[in-house]
Amino acid sequence: MRPRIAFFDFASCEGCQLAILNCEDRLLDLLQLVDIVEFREALSEKGARYDVAFVEGSIHREIDAERLRDIRARSRLLVALGACASTGNVQAAANALSPAENFARVYGEAARNRVQADRRHWPLWAHTRVRPIEEVVEVDHHLRGCPVVPEEFLRFLGHVLAGTRPMERPHAVCTECKAAGVRCVFERGETCMGQVTWAGCRAICTRQGYRCDGCRGLLPDANLAAHRRVLREHGLDDEAIDARYDLFCAAGRQAIEEGPL
Repeated sequence: MRPRIAFFDFASCEGCQLAILNCEDRLLDLLQLVDIVEFREALSEKGARYDVAFVEGSIHREIDAERLRDIRARSRLLVALGACASTGNVQAAANALSPAENFARVYGEAARNRVQADRRHWPLWAHTRVRPIEEVVEVDHHLRGCPVVPEEFLRFLGHVLAGTRPMERPHAVCTECKAAGVRCVFERGETCMGQVTWAGCRAICTRQGYRCDGCRGLLPDANLAAHRRVLREHGLDDEAIDARYDLFCAAGRQAIEEGPL
């Protein structure tokens, strides 16, 4: 039997699924080797069980967490697809405020009062803190980035078809800059997140003359104290540094700074 593949989305722009659809001819070749049994952006069919479930998006509500647990229970492998699922992405910056305050800022105090008056549905669909999916269920593999790198997705599927598991070797974007012969962003007088960010993007942003903003998430052993010191030396104050970390990595920064439980 061909592996049964499914795609699911939670809070996200669904750009990672679009990046996969843009694989075009290569995706058509893959369809000869796998069965895509659920993929809302591409087909209407529904599947019951999955060999691999790719999950895009962060978790904001308990009703979403319940749906994710159900997907996990029906999947042999579960993959975090992109930055929202892996790190919480930009949405995780909302955790600086309470869910109730966020709700009031978006919909107004009167709307919050109306919802709180009807407690029958509030616990299920009300927003909680923003979570990457690994805070809710076990994740077997991460495909990082905003959006996901199509080549990484295709390589992962190659491992699935071969019955092997890819290795996740933590290394920084800086290594890919060096391999590509890119002049260091700091040498240009700017600041960069590449020293503390997961590689795998082939330094696409710095190769195009921009900086790394950290969309692939913080490395698990990132030395934030040293990185902060370098950023200060290049003119950023603590507020600006926190803003740089929290653009894509708010949840990851909190986990690293708080340390192991």
